[in-house]
Amino acid sequence: MSLSNNSLSGNIPISFANLTKLSYFSITSNNFTSTFPFDMSGFHNLEYFDVSENSFFGSFPKSLFSISSLQWVSLGGNHFTGPIEFANTSSSPSSKLQYLSLARNRFDGSIPESISKFLDLEALYVNNNKFTGPIPRSTSKLENLEYLDLSNNNLEGEVPGFLSRLVAVMLSHNSFSSLENFLPRTRIGVLDLDSNSFGGPFPHWICNLKELIFLDLSNNLFNGSIPTCLRNLTDSLTDLNIGNNNFSGILPDIFANATKLRSFDVSRNKLEGKFPKSLINCKALEFVNVESNRIKDKFPSWLGSLPSLHVLSLRSNNFYGPLYQPHVSIAFRSLRVIDISHNGFTGTLPPYYFSDWRDMTPLTEEDDRYMGNITAYSTFYQTMEMVNKGVEMSFARIRQDFRAIDFSGNRISGKIPKSIGFLKELRLLNLSSNAFTSVIPRFLANLTKLESLDLSRNKLTGKIPWDLGKLSFLSYMNFSHNLLQGPVPHGTQFQRQQCSSFMDNPRLYGLEDICGETHVPNPTSQPPEELSKSEEQIFNWVAAALAYGPGVFCGLVIGYIFTSHNHEWFTEKFGRKKLRVTTRAR
Repeated sequence: MSLSNNSLSGNIPISFANLTKLSYFSITSNNFTSTFPFDMSGFHNLEYFDVSENSFFGSFPKSLFSISSLQWVSLGGNHFTGPIEFANTSSSPSSKLQYLSLARNRFDGSIPESISKFLDLEALYVNNNKFTGPIPRSTSKLENLEYLDLSNNNLEGEVPGFLSRLVAVMLSHNSFSSLENFLPRTRIGVLDLDSNSFGGPFPHWICNLKELIFLDLSNNLFNGSIPTCLRNLTDSLTDLNIGNNNFSGILPDIFANATKLRSFDVSRNKLEGKFPKSLINCKALEFVNVESNRIKDKFPSWLGSLPSLHVLSLRSNNFYGPLYQPHVSIAFRSLRVIDISHNGFTGTLPPYYFSDWRDMTPLTEEDDRYMGNITAYSTFYQTMEMVNKGVEMSFARIRQDFRAIDFSGNRISGKIPKSIGFLKELRLLNLSSNAFTSVIPRFLANLTKLESLDLSRNKLTGKIPWDLGKLSFLSYMNFSHNLLQGPVPHGTQFQRQQCSSFMDNPRLYGLEDICGETHVPNPTSQPPEELSKSEEQIFNWVAAALAYGPGVFCGLVIGYIFTSHNHEWFTEKFGRKKLRVTTRAR
């Protein structure tokens, strides 16, 4: 019986208990709400049982696990509560259970040692619950286990070394504090230790995991240097995230053979030295984040040659020198989000600077299909912080349709390049705290999807273009601390702004409706040297903490926060090993 992926609701009828010859039962992805029959042991032929993605509630269906013929069970994505306990099957034939998912429920208590009786178990998913205590040592008996997801619980203690024989180990968002050495010759391909309490130096035994493709050590307390032995992994590694730790010293230049690397995140550490030039060989790179370190180097314009680079964050480092260098390619044809704020970049930008940034121009049908193909990938992208609409924000995933440029907090001068008017997919543009001169260009009104525009703290002159009032999505503007003059344009978009968005432009007038009579500056008076402390904090570029943080995107860069962190990407990547049940005529 398969009734999955419909809109069925209500309770499971009592007569369901009469279907004792049932071997395959799937009602996944419906709206059923009820408890389960107390005694399910009568289904003695049941092999496949999937009730995931409904609204079932009540306690753990213990009797279900007394059925020795069971091979596949998924209770994931429901509202089951309480501890889990497996029925005693000591008098029954050995269990054949190969796949068990209890993910995304409200189970609590410890994971029982009796889990070890399922000797054929290959995949165990108990992520996104409220389990506590350590990983049961008895799981060492599960010699066929390959995939283990314990993420998003309250588990603690030491991670046992026998897990190294698995293919995928996902332990993120728990309270684990120590790691037993993993055995060197293993098949492990995915190791996710994100958001725990691990400390000490980088675990060197990781360098021996020759088949590792995904490594995430982010949001822990690791310290010391990044070992050059990571070079041993670069042939196979596709995703490397060691962000938000206390790593220090030189960022090693070890990526010459990392041709499969797609995501590289070493942000929010204390790394020094130069930006690793060997990343030029990583033709598959989509995401690069080195923000909030101490890297001192010139702008790596050579990254523009990478064909798939979508996101680049160099924010809050010690980069210096001109962004534009004659005779150096700055193609960046696939770039969608760039944040180079709070560095020491200088120089001017020629009018054509953004001309080749193809992925920020209007999408063709072909582009749209391509973007859809990388959706599953964007879940790998770890936290990236940006200022949006004057507020520091952290986001977890990058929306397909988000485009952002943040050049703020540098010393870039000259006119705003005309080619920026071609980037009609742009949602966020922040050029604040630089030395841009001349007038605010009218071609900014071509950016019809723009939601946030910050030109504050420059040396811009002339009037504010009234055309900007036609941008229906533009909910945040900031023109403060410039040399602007003339009337503030009328229109809803302007009238909705905060008074602080126009401050310190002594020859600007017409602010009565926005600021009120008592706050309107006298055009002939000198501007105040500083904003009030509360207003100043709005524009502070201090880093906030994580998570790929939540919420929508205000139209923004990094979509909805991956709050569940349930690793559905793993299912996409490796596939669910569903059993084939052959129905024979009786």
